[in-house]
Amino acid sequence: MTHRVGIVVFDGATMLDISGPTEVLHLAGRLAAPYELVMVSPGGGRVTTSSGLALTGAVPAADAGRLDTVVVVGGDRLAERPPEPELLDAVRTVAATAGRVASVCTGAFVLAELGLLDGRRAATHWRHAASLARRYPRVRVEPDAIHVRDGRYVTSAGISAGIDLSLALVEEDHGPDAARSVARELVVFMQRPGGQSQFSTAISTPPVRSGLLRPLVEAVLADPAADHTLTAMAARAAVSPRHLTRLFRSELGTTPARWLERVRLDRAQQLLLDGHSVTAAAHISGLGSDETLRRAFARHLNTTPTEFRARFETTTRRSPEPERPRLPQGPGSWSPGARGQGAAT
Repeated sequence: MTHRVGIVVFDGATMLDISGPTEVLHLAGRLAAPYELVMVSPGGGRVTTSSGLALTGAVPAADAGRLDTVVVVGGDRLAERPPEPELLDAVRTVAATAGRVASVCTGAFVLAELGLLDGRRAATHWRHAASLARRYPRVRVEPDAIHVRDGRYVTSAGISAGIDLSLALVEEDHGPDAARSVARELVVFMQRPGGQSQFSTAISTPPVRSGLLRPLVEAVLADPAADHTLTAMAARAAVSPRHLTRLFRSELGTTPARWLERVRLDRAQQLLLDGHSVTAAAHISGLGSDETLRRAFARHLNTTPTEFRARFETTTRRSPEPERPRLPQGPGSWSPGARGQGAAT
C-alpha cells in the first residue's frame, strides 16, 4: 500500500529541510515500499526557498487529499516571528487527519503555534530551542535532542537532522533493514539515536573566560583518559578543589565530574564507531569499565553502547557483540574515573 506523505513548504523554507526528507523517502520507495510525496504550500504553485531556488508544483492544502504523514519543514523566519495565518491554516488542514505529523528544524514553531505540541516533548535547532521554550511554555523543549517522538508527533533538530528523522520514519514503517539500505545509498550513518546530543561536549562547551580554567579544559579535551581527578585538575589549575568546582559552575554550569564524564563519553562514542569493542572504548576513553560505560550511555543517551554502534553499522561491518550481564553494584561501587582512578566530584 502506498504511504502518502505531505511536505509542507513555504517561501523562505530551508532547502535541505525539504530535500533531505524527500530524498530519503524517495529512495525508501525504490528500495522498500512506495511513498507518494505531495508538496503542499499555503497557496499552491511556486515557492522560493531561503537560498533563492524556486520549487514548483505545490498544491494547496485543500487539494492534498488524505495524507498518512505530514512533514512541516523549517525556515529561520518561523523563529523570528509567528507563522502567518495562511501557513497555519494549511498545516491545520493536512494535519487534522494524518496519522503522523513531523517537523524539521523550526517547523516545530508551526506545530507549537497551533497548540499541537502542548504538554509534549519536542526538538528544534539548538539555536532556536530557547526561543521555542520561551514563546510556547507549554511545550517541553529538549534542546539537545536530534529527534523526539511524542504520540503522533515527531520533531527534529535543524537542517541535516531531517535526514535522521526521515530514516527513523522509514524504520518505523518498514523496519531497520529498509532504513539501513537507504542510509547506505545516501552514504550517511544509520540514524543517530533520538536522544543523542546535537553536538559533542567539545563543540558545545562555551568558551571559558577564566585564564585558569581554559588550559585545563583544553588539556582534558586533548586527552580525556588522563588522570583527571578533582585533586589532579585543581593542581593543574593551581586552585583548590572547592574553587575549581565554583569555576566550573560559573563558567560551564556543571561540576567537573559531570563535564568530564560527558567528554569521556564523547570519546567512547567515536571509538565505538571506529570499530573498538565496548571494553576497549571504556578503557581508552577513560571511563574505565564496561559497566561504567553502559551506565554513562544509559544516563546521557538512553541507550546501550552496543545499540548505539548497531544504529551506525552497515552490513559490511561485524555484528555487535552481545552485552555482558550487568553485575550488582553495591553502594559507592561506581565511579566515572579512568582505569580505577577516582573521578572529580
